[in-house]
Amino acid sequence: MVNATTTASSQQRISLRKVLGPIHIWALGVGIVLVGEFTGWNFSMAKGGAWGALIACWFVGLLYTCVAMIDSEVTSTVAAAGGQYTQAKHIIGPLMAFNVGLYLVMAYTMLEASNAIVVGDLLKQLAGDMGSPDISTRPFIVLTIVLLAWLNYRGVYATLNINFVITAIAFISIIVLFFSVSPFNPGKVLLHKDLLTDLPYGWIGALGALQFGMWYYLGIEGTCQAAEEVRSAGRSIPLGTMSGMITLLIAAGLTWYIAAGLMPWQYLGQAYTPLYDAAKLAGGGGLQALMFIGTLFAALASANGCINDAARAWFSMGRDRYMPEWFGAVHPRYRTPYRAILFLVPIAVVFALVFVSALDLVIGFSILSGLLSYTFMSINMIRFRKLWPLGSIKRGYVHPFHPITAMVLLILCIAVYFATYLGYTKMLLSIMVFYIIASLWFAYHRYKYVKRGDQFTMAWPRPKGY
Repeated sequence: MVNATTTASSQQRISLRKVLGPIHIWALGVGIVLVGEFTGWNFSMAKGGAWGALIACWFVGLLYTCVAMIDSEVTSTVAAAGGQYTQAKHIIGPLMAFNVGLYLVMAYTMLEASNAIVVGDLLKQLAGDMGSPDISTRPFIVLTIVLLAWLNYRGVYATLNINFVITAIAFISIIVLFFSVSPFNPGKVLLHKDLLTDLPYGWIGALGALQFGMWYYLGIEGTCQAAEEVRSAGRSIPLGTMSGMITLLIAAGLTWYIAAGLMPWQYLGQAYTPLYDAAKLAGGGGLQALMFIGTLFAALASANGCINDAARAWFSMGRDRYMPEWFGAVHPRYRTPYRAILFLVPIAVVFALVFVSALDLVIGFSILSGLLSYTFMSINMIRFRKLWPLGSIKRGYVHPFHPITAMVLLILCIAVYFATYLGYTKMLLSIMVFYIIASLWFAYHRYKYVKRGDQFTMAWPRPKGY
C-alpha cells in the first residue's frame, strides 16, 4: 500500500486504467442525463406552461447538440481526465482552467445531490403506499450517495457496466410507458386537446422555461471526463457522445408527450416524479412498478455518473496543483481518484439534506454551473481552431459548421441566463458572486503553486506565451 504522505508527483506513475469503450461513454453520458426526463424538466412548465416546456425542449436540444459536437472534437483530441478543465488548461490558461474545473465539480455535485433527493422522495412514496407515510427521506439520501461513492472508489469499469444496464432499463421504461398510454388513439387516455392551453405567460414565459429545459440534457458533456480511461478516444468519445445525444432527444420528446397528455401543467410545474405519477394515472400495477424502477434506476445512474465525473475533474485539479496535491492521488490497487471521490461525498450530502424540500434550487445551481462551462466551450472552440487549424494536429473527430456551432451555442447560453433571471434573480446573482470570490482566491492564493510551464502536456506546438 502507498503511504498517505505520498506526493502527487509519485502518484502520477500510477495511471488511470484504459478500459472503456463507446458503450461505456454512452452509459456515462445518458446515465447522467436521463434522470432529467423523470424529474426536473417539468419545472419549466411552472414558468412557461406545457407549450413553453416543449419550446424549451427544442431550443435547449439545439444548445446541447452544439455542446456534443464541440465536445466530440476537442475531447477526442485532448484525451485526458478532467474534460473541459484540461481543455481550458491547454487552450486558454490557468485562471480559466480553474473556473471551468470548479463549474464542472459543482454542476455534477449538485446534480448528484438532486438525484439523491429524488431517490429519497421516491422511496418515501413507496413507503406511503405500503402504509408508512411518515418515514424520513434523509437516511435514503445519505445511503444513496455513500453507496455509489463506494462503487466508484472500487473501480470505473464495473461501475459503468452497472450504469449501462440500469440506464438501458430506465430508457426502455419510457418507451413502454409511451406505448401504454395509447399514443395512436389520442383521447382514449392522453388528453392533449383538453390540457394543452395557450402559453399561460406569453412568449416571455416560454423564454423563462429555457432555464429548466436545460434539465432535459444537462450532463451529456460528462462523457469527456473519462477520456483518459478510454481505449480509443478518437472513436469512443464522438460515437458515445453523439449516440447519447440522439437517445436523449428521443427520450425528451416522449417524456413531454406523455406528461403533457396526462396531467395539467400547473401540477407538473411542482411535481418531483412526473413520469411515476403518469404511470399511476395510466393505470396498471405492472406499469406503475416499471416506472418506479425506471425512475429509481435513472436517478441512481445519474448520481453514479456524477460522482465519476466530479471526482475526475477534482483529481485533475489536484494533480496540476490548482487544488492541494493531496487530491491528485490514484489508488494503487483500484486505479481510481479515491481521495477526490471521498472529499466530495460530504459536500453532496450536505447540499442534499439542506435543500431536501427545495429541489428546484439544487437543480438551478447545477444548471447555472453547467451553463457557465458551456459559455466557455463556445470561446474555447474558436480559440482551439485558431491556435491549431485543421491539419496542424491529429484530431479524432472534426465537427462541421464551424464557427456557426460555437456562435449558436453562445447566443443560446445568453438566452438561458436571461431565462434564469426571470424568477430566480437572487440565485443567479448569488452563484455569480460565489464564482467571482473563488476566482479571486485562486488568483491571489493558489496560482503561485501552479507550475505553468508544466501545464502543457500535449505533443503539439505550444501557443505563444505559454
